[in-house]
Amino acid sequence: MSLKSERRAIHVDQSELLCKKGCGYYGNPAWQGFCSKCWREEYQKARQKQIQEDWELAERLQREEQEAFASSQGAQGGQSSLTFSKFEEKKSNEKARKVTTVKKFFKASSKSLPKKDIKEAKAPSPSLTRQISIETDRASKEFKEFLKPYQRAGDDVYKQCMIFLETMNLKKESNIEEQSELTQDFYQNTADKLQMYWKVSPDNVEKAMDQIEKFLMTRLYKYVFCPETTDDEKKDLTVQKRIRALHWVSPQMLCVPVNEDIPEVSDMVVKAITDIIEMDSKRIPRDKLTCITRCSKHIFNAIKITKDEPASADDFLPTLIYIVLKANPPRLQSNIQYITRFCNPSRLMTGEDGYYFTNLCCAMAFIEKLDAQSLNLSEEEFNRFMSGQVSPKKQETEGWPEDTCPGVKQMHRNLDLLSQLSERQERIVNGARKLEKDLIDWTDEVTREVQDIVEKYPLDIKTSQPLASIDSENVEDDRLPPPLQPQVYAG
Repeated sequence: MSLKSERRAIHVDQSELLCKKGCGYYGNPAWQGFCSKCWREEYQKARQKQIQEDWELAERLQREEQEAFASSQGAQGGQSSLTFSKFEEKKSNEKARKVTTVKKFFKASSKSLPKKDIKEAKAPSPSLTRQISIETDRASKEFKEFLKPYQRAGDDVYKQCMIFLETMNLKKESNIEEQSELTQDFYQNTADKLQMYWKVSPDNVEKAMDQIEKFLMTRLYKYVFCPETTDDEKKDLTVQKRIRALHWVSPQMLCVPVNEDIPEVSDMVVKAITDIIEMDSKRIPRDKLTCITRCSKHIFNAIKITKDEPASADDFLPTLIYIVLKANPPRLQSNIQYITRFCNPSRLMTGEDGYYFTNLCCAMAFIEKLDAQSLNLSEEEFNRFMSGQVSPKKQETEGWPEDTCPGVKQMHRNLDLLSQLSERQERIVNGARKLEKDLIDWTDEVTREVQDIVEKYPLDIKTSQPLASIDSENVEDDRLPPPLQPQVYAG
């Protein structure tokens, strides 16, 4: 393996993590590099522009229809019919283009399933339903207790939350982006009202918004997480397949400054993997973000212990990529989309939660586009590793240091053995398939030869004369041999 001697780590400038509009908040690939606030502004502008274009198109079609109708009154016979026919065709094409444009803008990217199929797919098991009900009741009680000190403001917030839940219940089958926009608008309006109308301090507003998010998303989770109207599940499977195909990537290839031979570092790596996997079990966006934050802090600690100095951002991102590759978290794409759509936007725009989440999105983008150049490999080596023809583990185990743990050596020997067994099994399977094909070809060939012989030498069966009956009196046709005569022997 031709790993280059110079260190060529994965580098992302900190300015690349910020909103590309220059507002100073963290951006997000799901929002095309904008922060939540700027993305909503751009979305509203695009939506208003589209509505304006639709109105202009409708007015133009109406004018053309009136002009065509007026001209058709003065036209003669076939010429009038032909002109009006062309106009009708043009109008139909314009209307079809308008409908297609509006659908593309307002609808989800994937086709919606029938309502019946959605209800059947959404029906959870009784045990899961009980668990969800318990968590929902607990969240409701905690929310009511939290709002008690706010008195009238708390009553108003609770009332607005219930109205919002009713609205979302009516929008259950709607576009997920529309539901996300409603949620983000509710977060923004509620925070502004608490701060400006009810004069709540910014710190208490932040706490209140966390409780509101918990109360709402505990109830809405089963409807808005990975809905059937999106292609989130398909993307999850694609990401998992991609990560499984990259199982051979080593820390050295990513220039990861982590030494897992150190027990403390190995423990931090395990904790980081556990946290990123645990994210899928959480139902509230804030709790999912907390798992990402804990994972990231374990990574920083692992780097600090290995280097005996504080970790830098250039060390963090490649290590996060390595952790994601090792963990292969379940439904990673769905979790990222869920956080992006329904998390309190202030958490994603600022603070350590927003920073770590933005880095996770960058790690996902890197994994999707990872190639030979990213790993300092030749194209040939990269393709061989991806196809499973060879494993880099065998080359890395040569020249072990004297103090290397025997268990680590044995683990790599076992991995090499498994790789060899896998190659052997593949050869056997290929041989079995070839034998099966040869048997099928041999059977077809024998059948063809037999058919040729039958056609060349057809079987001619001649009919024989019927034999006379033993009791028949027709002596002429009786060809039976004479009966045996008894012989007498002298005693």
